[in-house]
Amino acid sequence: MIKNYCKIFASLLASGLLFSCSSTNSLTMSVTEPAPIHLESKGKSVGILNRSLPAKQNEVFDAIDKILSAEGKDFDKDGANESVLGLQNELTKNNGFNAVKLIDESDLKSVGLSVFPAPLSWETVEKVSRQNQVDYLFELSFYDTDTKVAYKTATVEKANVLGIKIPVIEHQATVSTLIKNGWRIYDVRNRNIVDEQANNNVTTSVGKGINPVTAVEAVLGRKQNVLQLSNHLGSDYALKTLPYKIRVSRDYYVKGTSNFEIGKRRAQTGNWDGAAELWEKEINNSDPEIAGRACYNMAIINEINGNLEAAVNWASKSYSDYGDKLALRYLNVLKNRQYKKQQLESQLQ
Repeated sequence: MIKNYCKIFASLLASGLLFSCSSTNSLTMSVTEPAPIHLESKGKSVGILNRSLPAKQNEVFDAIDKILSAEGKDFDKDGANESVLGLQNELTKNNGFNAVKLIDESDLKSVGLSVFPAPLSWETVEKVSRQNQVDYLFELSFYDTDTKVAYKTATVEKANVLGIKIPVIEHQATVSTLIKNGWRIYDVRNRNIVDEQANNNVTTSVGKGINPVTAVEAVLGRKQNVLQLSNHLGSDYALKTLPYKIRVSRDYYVKGTSNFEIGKRRAQTGNWDGAAELWEKEINNSDPEIAGRACYNMAIINEINGNLEAAVNWASKSYSDYGDKLALRYLNVLKNRQYKKQQLESQLQ
């Protein structure tokens, strides 16, 4: 037993020493990514079309689906309407469109099942757009819910009126609702379907009680959960038309000379420009490893300051002139950022 503890301690000690001797530290920074779905918003108007309700000839299939899915009256209809409202509110709030309109076209319904209907003809799209004076059509192509109910009992201890815990049978009902929805966007002027995507999301409600009725009553609020999630789904789809921020991680060198050691402490206090002053002193160091690390760190400070072109040049120099392998991986990251920056700038014009 003592030998095993000694082995574990030795392993942990070795790991700690390895970590403490690491030549790099990590930092995180905020990066703006281009919108997943690019729509020109200046001077444009948007129409939202709900095609998710079934056409008349398909209502018999939809009725069967409701029975099999244990759905309530108007469950899918209310959920679809909530998704459309979530989309409209987010587009109105964030995208800078001239107008965001709900379009009621009762003749343009879907098959009523959880599949994409055929795209509208461009003649129909242009007619609807002309009548409503919109440049883009957002289409809720389908919206469908499937509900499953799981029921079980378990023995638990509950206090009676005297405060004495006694075993009782507790009934538990779990209701899981799968929301299936699909969206499509028509660019009217360019006759182009900008985006088409489907999503599945689940919301779960659990009810417990001393009898089955009480357990089921406890999950009667599940429709509100579905409506709330549906609203978020519409809002989330609208957010895909906007640039967004993410946190990314970068490594930078902190060992090699005293300038790297001091630079590390300056960086830890947030004085990155002060750290860069010390790194720059090492870019012509006679030791190629030190010079490579300094050039690499100069790429880091330039990315932090938003100068991607200079960052690429420094990373290239670090690898090509001094063979720093970390710089080669970083160079690919920077070039990808340059490409995304060009996308972002084109979206913001």
